[in-house]
Amino acid sequence: MSAKTADRIATTVIIAISALIVLVLAGLLGYILFRGLPHISFHFLTSGPQTIKAGGGIGPQLFNSLFLLVLTLIITIPLGLGAGIYMSEYARPGKLTDAIRLVVEVLSSFPSIVVGLFGLLVIVNVFGLGFSLFSGALALTVFNLPLMVRITEQAIKGVPREQKEASLALGLSRWKTITSVMLPIAMPAIVTGTILASGRVFGEAAALLFTAGMSSPRLDFTNWNPLSPFSPLNPFRPAETLAVHIWKINSEGLAPDASQIAAGASAVLIIMVLIFNFSARWFGRYLHRRFTATK
Repeated sequence: MSAKTADRIATTVIIAISALIVLVLAGLLGYILFRGLPHISFHFLTSGPQTIKAGGGIGPQLFNSLFLLVLTLIITIPLGLGAGIYMSEYARPGKLTDAIRLVVEVLSSFPSIVVGLFGLLVIVNVFGLGFSLFSGALALTVFNLPLMVRITEQAIKGVPREQKEASLALGLSRWKTITSVMLPIAMPAIVTGTILASGRVFGEAAALLFTAGMSSPRLDFTNWNPLSPFSPLNPFRPAETLAVHIWKINSEGLAPDASQIAAGASAVLIIMVLIFNFSARWFGRYLHRRFTATK
């Protein structure tokens, strides 16, 4: 067999496998959206769930998911940026640096159920935070922090060395070089990775079952006091997220339209994840054009 024939066969096999994967993914997304889109309405997105009656919605669960995302990013972004900058610019090669990278890799591959049990034992019980949004945000930080560290480290290492050396040659300090020269160039990749990591918050359920809880108090959206137990802005209240709500409805839903609610909630979840992914690509390209002056 000639080299050209082998290359054509290999290319055909790769294209066929890729097309099969795309078709399976498109079929799965299409099936979920086909079942769920007819049940989505303004009332469905803003009203509360019903236990035994039909006509419930996902308003509190959708708000809890968005609020949990904000809390997770508030914790993850500063830690991830700081650790990524340290690993790329300050950490010296050696056993300690290798151990830190190993820990980061291990944390990124942890099963979500293990993180959930860890959060239940340590965050919920030992630290006494209870089932709350803050506990869930700390558990999700375990997922997102390794990804943020690696994204930041690789983005800063991708900055051309000539620009770094030129900044240092002009007399700028290392920290000023990082903040004024290297971070702006690396920012498109960092922002894109941050948005992609944020999409994992919506789909996570196992870790939140043991940290954020499987129920929510009756929220009063006119009460914006973050210290009130019925305020939606209270980060120390139990909170059932959208992914947990889908699991709960499918496993123990008693409402007559439980299957329709689960289908609509699944479609909303898929739409939110797709929005995050497409917005990450668009925003990353926009920042790249802004910082590099390309068309």
